[in-house]
Amino acid sequence: MVDQSRTSAMTRYHAEDDDGRGWEYLVLTCQPRESLAEVRRRVVEYAEYGRWELRRSALYTGGTRKYWLRRRMIRVRRTF
Repeated sequence: MVDQSRTSAMTRYHAEDDDGRGWEYLVLTCQPRESLAEVRRRVVEYAEYGRWELRRSALYTGGTRKYWLRRRMIRVRRTF
């Protein structure tokens, strides 16, 4: 059994702008026991390989960090 209080969490959700264009969001929650270098490496990997951009970051009391990453949702249109 994995202790959920000691592992990182990842959440995804979708949102749309006023103009109807959609964004996909990825929220990474990192525990205080994780090194900053490890967390930074993971955020950079998402940005480089998954085409995510860092939207927001927050440091909470107790040392927990949250990173909000986003990318445009790609909508494929029919060509015929």
